[in-house]
Amino acid sequence: MLARVTAELASTMDADVAADRLAQLLVPALADWCVVTLVDDEEPRPGRRRLRDIATWHTDPALRAVVAEYAAARIGAMSEHAFLLDSIRRGELVEVRTGAADALKGVLRPGRVHGLVDTLAPTWLVVLPLVRAGRTIGALSMFGAARDALGHDELTTLRQVTAAAALALDNARRFRQQRDVAEALQRALLTEPVEPDDLEVVVRYRPAGESTHVGGDWYDAFLQPDGATMFVIGDVAGHDIEAASVMGQLRSMLRAIAVTTKDGPAGVLAQLDAAMRTLRIGTPATVVVARLEQTPEERKRGVTRIRWSSAGHLPPMVVASDGSVVVLEARDHGPLLGIVPDSPRNESEVVVERGSTLLMYTDGLIERRDRDLRAGLAELRRTLERVGDEPLESLTDALVAELPADAGEDDVALVAVRLHPQDVRAPHDDDGVPDDLAARAQVTVAPDAAS
Repeated sequence: MLARVTAELASTMDADVAADRLAQLLVPALADWCVVTLVDDEEPRPGRRRLRDIATWHTDPALRAVVAEYAAARIGAMSEHAFLLDSIRRGELVEVRTGAADALKGVLRPGRVHGLVDTLAPTWLVVLPLVRAGRTIGALSMFGAARDALGHDELTTLRQVTAAAALALDNARRFRQQRDVAEALQRALLTEPVEPDDLEVVVRYRPAGESTHVGGDWYDAFLQPDGATMFVIGDVAGHDIEAASVMGQLRSMLRAIAVTTKDGPAGVLAQLDAAMRTLRIGTPATVVVARLEQTPEERKRGVTRIRWSSAGHLPPMVVASDGSVVVLEARDHGPLLGIVPDSPRNESEVVVERGSTLLMYTDGLIERRDRDLRAGLAELRRTLERVGDEPLESLTDALVAELPADAGEDDVALVAVRLHPQDVRAPHDDDGVPDDLAARAQVTVAPDAAS
């Protein structure tokens, strides 16, 4: 029994799943029915409301719904002398060896729950606290109706099982808490991208770390003071909270540099690299920065220029309005960030027609164990040729569904930008961009750029 409980509960990090497995292992081996309870540490309200019955089971399939209903009602009906509360308060086993039905009704306020107790008709009960590192995290409530009360050896086994279950359930709860913190961090770092009226922007992010749900990949989209729209995709080495922390620093610094200096992509990356050296941020990262620009003459012609600079990152791709795919190679743009801080940064530019789609992505989109980067780039290009004319949401969903390896191998981040004709509003909701910036977003005259 102990080995089975340990193995089954160790194979999941979901507390609800672990509790369900525990209940079904204990019944019918040691009881006719049972309830698994957890103490909710995050519940701000005191007393019994901090308890959650998260799993039930009965040896009789016809009574499983009754046990579930009983568990849903019992905590709210408990008096201060309830056996569950007593066991959790004292951290000790509580046992009623005979007359359990009447004893239960004696510590539950009258109501529907009394009828449920009569239906379940327990003759004995045992409540054991789940204790981990001196802290009570929950309890097991075991009941018998068609069997004798537990003997000494069975109670010894149950104590051992309870200790193993407490360890597994506490680990699962800690996992959930870490995951919740990590997801909150991710949401704070990866904000919604800006969308001027004539641009449609769709982003996707899938972390690799199963335990943290964050990683070092990031995307960004924002307006510079002159109204130009800047897009960023980056990848910090690592797949954990430390990588996410460095990512957050780089993302914030890049934004601040781009907004305060008004520099183009190469200038922004050069200053970001210098800032990393000054602040002693030694974690390497790849980044590509792209800026959409347009002169009044280009606006009349219905074209837009993309200026971009890459710090060792994979090349963006453009799906032209005719469906062809152009790879934006970065020749002599410079190495990864954090490697050679004084390395010169260059940039390139390309003119595209309205109706084109710009795609920027991290290596998790195309790299997997059975496919190297070169083959992944070729596969991405073929996929874009096939689905490039799809609505942007559908296009990005197809890329994330078809190209990456299984979840957990690497982070995946991408940003897709569709340049709609400027006499047609892009299909997205109002994003709150100030009207003066939105109006200037595609009429910025760029400084000379190395092409």
